[in-house]
Amino acid sequence: MAGRYISGQYTYKIFHLKHKVPSFIRLLAPEGALEVHEKSWNAYPYSKTLYCNPYMKDDFLISVETVHAADRGNTENIHGLMRSKWREVEVVMVDIANDPVSAADYHPDEDPTKYISKKTGRGPLRDPYWWLQSEPVMTCYKLVSCEFRWFGIQARVERYIQDFERRIITNFHRQVFCWMDEWYGLTMEDIRCIEDLTKKELDQQRREGTVRGTLG
Repeated sequence: MAGRYISGQYTYKIFHLKHKVPSFIRLLAPEGALEVHEKSWNAYPYSKTLYCNPYMKDDFLISVETVHAADRGNTENIHGLMRSKWREVEVVMVDIANDPVSAADYHPDEDPTKYISKKTGRGPLRDPYWWLQSEPVMTCYKLVSCEFRWFGIQARVERYIQDFERRIITNFHRQVFCWMDEWYGLTMEDIRCIEDLTKKELDQQRREGTVRGTLG
């Protein structure tokens, strides 16, 4: 989709993951290797995010390309891949209401089958095929690819990354739906202020050594 979107927002973030990865990775990783740099280009309805590691350089890369579309998940190859590349893609549907989540990730106030928006009246998503009946509805198509070239653990880590990405995507979009009343009606200026405040809070938590977020 290169060239179709020419303007948007660029962000650069650094994630410190020492306490958020499985123990077998923690034992093998050299000091300083568990740092992930995120480069993101947001040109809604398209965005692209790259994750890399300065220690591994070209041997580690996660790419997430996202397209938002006002459909019901029935658009094939929305990213416009070559047919040979598209045949290699495993299509996984993520249902924010019906897909199981782990006990550690589950929170009743982040359950779309229970949530009702006071501002919009949307929810709860209790029907097994809610996406065929709901209005409005949007599908978030994500193309996730990863490379982890490290002899002996490459396949295991790449599988873990794909599984972890699905977990993150599921939990995040459950939150987006159930936090609707917090973001519905916000302006872009409001959102930028929230982003600045969030960055300050995260920086403070990191300095104080507080572990937050999703653990491996």
